[in-house]
Amino acid sequence: MNPTELKNIVESLLFVSDTPLNAEAIKKVVTDSDIREIRQVLSDLQAEFEARQGGFALCEVADGYQFRTRNDYKEWIKRLVKPQPTRLGKAALETLAIIAYHQPVIRADVEKIRGVDSGAILRTLLERKLIRILGKKEIPGRPLIYATTKFFLEVFNLKSLQDMPSLKEIQSFARSTDDEMELPLPLAGVDGAEPEALESETPEPEAESRAAPEPGIETAADEAPEPPAREIGEQEPVEPESGTTESQSPEDPESEKENSDFENGA
Repeated sequence: MNPTELKNIVESLLFVSDTPLNAEAIKKVVTDSDIREIRQVLSDLQAEFEARQGGFALCEVADGYQFRTRNDYKEWIKRLVKPQPTRLGKAALETLAIIAYHQPVIRADVEKIRGVDSGAILRTLLERKLIRILGKKEIPGRPLIYATTKFFLEVFNLKSLQDMPSLKEIQSFARSTDDEMELPLPLAGVDGAEPEALESETPEPEAESRAAPEPGIETAADEAPEPPAREIGEQEPVEPESGTTESQSPEDPESEKENSDFENGA
């Protein structure tokens, strides 16, 4: 098979394939060609479409090659096909990142890092075909072993797992993002006036409560408590005269009669 015909065949296979194709996969179709020739054709096609600067290019992704449109024209493409991108929440992205950087990994290891149950999230990632089950680990309980899929590489536009950013690159990117988002604090108000002081979240206590009582001076707490309020119609209690006590009881009627008889006899 001449090189031009092989090039056209490889190009047509890449065009109709839904998934990235590598040289080994193409070799299974074009059996009468050498794998080194196929790899050379893939490299030539990639350089040709890159030099063309057209609406799409031949990209190396997920251990293979795939035609992909350029990001410069994504707005017009969305108007036509209206794609539904894969959306993941924060918890799902955390779990996916742990699996990607620690694979092969079991559920217990994922939950140890996250600190929460991750069973439902793992099922979601399996349904989205972002992770797969490699088998069972030979430990008590034989838990399932998880790893990422080729579709994971396609979604994140990675050639292989080695192309994932390192921890230093992630930290550097985070620092640069924080620097760009940091805003200068206002030093003065409008027209050069000084900014108003911010009110405290908790109100200041009154002056009386802040001042400590001086020694030797009675405070409100040391004064005698006020008498309880009386109900309407209740008479004011009469204080006993001096020299009398509340413990004295009224005189006996018998003693009053004897006193009167004594006075009459006198």
